Order: sequence, then structure tokens, then C-alpha cells
Amino acid sequence: MSRKPILITMGDAAGIGPEIIAKLWALAHPPEDVCVIGDADVMRRAIRQLGMTLPVALLDRPDEPAPPCSLPLWQPAGLPLDLADCPLGKVDARAGAAAAHCIEAAVRAVQAGQGRAIVTAPIHKEALHAAGVPYPGHTEMLQALAAKPGEALPPVRMMLANEELRTVLVTIHMSLRKAIEAITLDSVLQTLRITDAALRLFGIEKPRIAVAGLNPHAGEGGLFGDEEIQFIAPAIQQAKSEGMAASGPFAPDTVFMRARRGEFDAVVAMVHDHGLIPVKYLGVEQGVNVTLGLPFVRTSPDHGTAFDIAGRGLADESSLRAALALASRLSRI
Repeated sequence: MSRKPILITMGDAAGIGPEIIAKLWALAHPPEDVCVIGDADVMRRAIRQLGMTLPVALLDRPDEPAPPCSLPLWQPAGLPLDLADCPLGKVDARAGAAAAHCIEAAVRAVQAGQGRAIVTAPIHKEALHAAGVPYPGHTEMLQALAAKPGEALPPVRMMLANEELRTVLVTIHMSLRKAIEAITLDSVLQTLRITDAALRLFGIEKPRIAVAGLNPHAGEGGLFGDEEIQFIAPAIQQAKSEGMAASGPFAPDTVFMRARRGEFDAVVAMVHDHGLIPVKYLGVEQGVNVTLGLPFVRTSPDHGTAFDIAGRGLADESSLRAALALASRLSRI
């Protein structure tokens, strides 16, 4: 490796993560400057199931040079010894614990200067819970790991993006009832600030940010809810006063079409499904999840562990490949 590698965490050993990672090496031009963080036996199992001939090169550290025509892998100490025995397509606490351990190891490696970005393969939230991992997903775990001892957690947001649409969420993994309660002027304004800063880093000089309302027709002047009047519109006005090109709130059922047609560079959505359904409907193959606000680049595919097809060779690696390409581009800016 000629430079710091991009680190790909293996994800849940019982899901499609190892399979789609192995498929990255299936083409004549495998990825360069990449190191997998995971279990060697699990990766070998995935390679065998795909009928591939690909040696796994065990590295002593993520940024160590790997032999050509091999899959570079760093196996952090402390993984379960029998991880490759986890049945495919089943929730297993061992897989949940290992997935979390690999994420933590990848963050520590990047913080130590042994990697330049992280790409995470899918994890399973039930497996995390079974393992006693106190986070509902990647975003919250990475947020906690990025915080320095004694300091507050850095404000982060989830962005899902493809070639046609970018959407950023004010609230992420919580019940809809709690998400509505979490929508405040401060939370919306903070999301706008994070979105504006991130898009500028992406190379957009003056990001045009549309803000979707929470209620039908963005509340229709308070007839269908007043969150737009109380919190969302004031946050937009404050963002404008800070020089941001924010506008709205717009009806959630039409604003994404306008953004797709080029009117906006991103849409800020109040709740998880409002923002993610439009992007995923356009196709998960090219969708990429980006965590905004971290002190390092992190991307991931926009799909889950797909337990129903794990180990059958059917998983499509396109979203992972897109996540790797975006991480490479962002980590070179």
C-alpha cells in the first residue's frame, strides 16, 4: 500500500457483509489501498462459497503492505474463536459482538493514523442487542467512539446519497413518537449547519438545502400540526441569517422530486423514513450512507444484512463499491 488504506469493517458474520466484500475482489481490478477489518476464517468461508480463489493476507497492522492478488485483512485481537461457525442468516450474539469490536478497532486505527477512512459493511441491530452492545446502530456507535475522553459527543447526522438525491436526517434511530419530540429549533438548525459544512467539503460552494416539513403539507399553516411554525421555520430563518441557502419548510411528499430535478443539493428530513424511503426507492445499488460530523470519513452501503440471501452468492456489491468510491474521494479532499 502506497498510502494510508481505507478500512472496511466486515459487518455481521451471519449476513452478506463478508460476501459483498469478497466480491469487490472478483473483478480484474480489485480495490487498492484497502484493508478489511474482520475475521480471517469468516472471510475465507465467504470466498469459498463464492467459488473464488483468493488468499487472505493476515496483516500485523492495517497499514502494512499486503502481497499482490490477495485480500488484505487485519484481525483485531479479541474476536470470538468460533465466529465462522455462526449460522448464516441467523441472529447470533457472537456476530453482534464481533461486528462492534471490528468497528471499534477501525476507529482506533484511523485515530492512530493507520487508515484514512472507514467503510462499514452491514450490521444487525438485533445481534448487537443480543451481544449487549449499547448502541442501536453504526451512527450512534461511531459518534461515541469519536468523542475524546471527558468531552461531549460530537453532533452527527446521517446522510443517504446517490447520483440523483441527497437527504440528511434530523432524527435517526428512535421511535416515531420520540423522534417528533426530538424536533426542536436547535436540532433542526444544527442539522442545517452540519449539512451546509459537509456539502462545502464535498465541493459545493453554496449548497442549496431544502427542508422538508414534518406534517402533511408541511402543516398547512398549522391546520395539521404546528411543528413547522414553532421549530422548523424559525431554524430556517436563523440558518439564512448565518449565510446558508436554506429554504422551506416544504411538503415532504413533493420536495424530494424537486431536489431530484436539480432544484436543491440536499433535503433535510425530520424523521428516518421520510428521508430514506425516497433515496432507497431510487435503488439501493448506488445508495451510500455517510455519517456527517465525524472527525473522519465514514460511509456504508444503504442496505442491511439481508439474512434471507446470506451465503447464496446473490448479494449485490454495487452499493458497497459506491461507498468505497465515495470514501476514497472524500478522504482525498
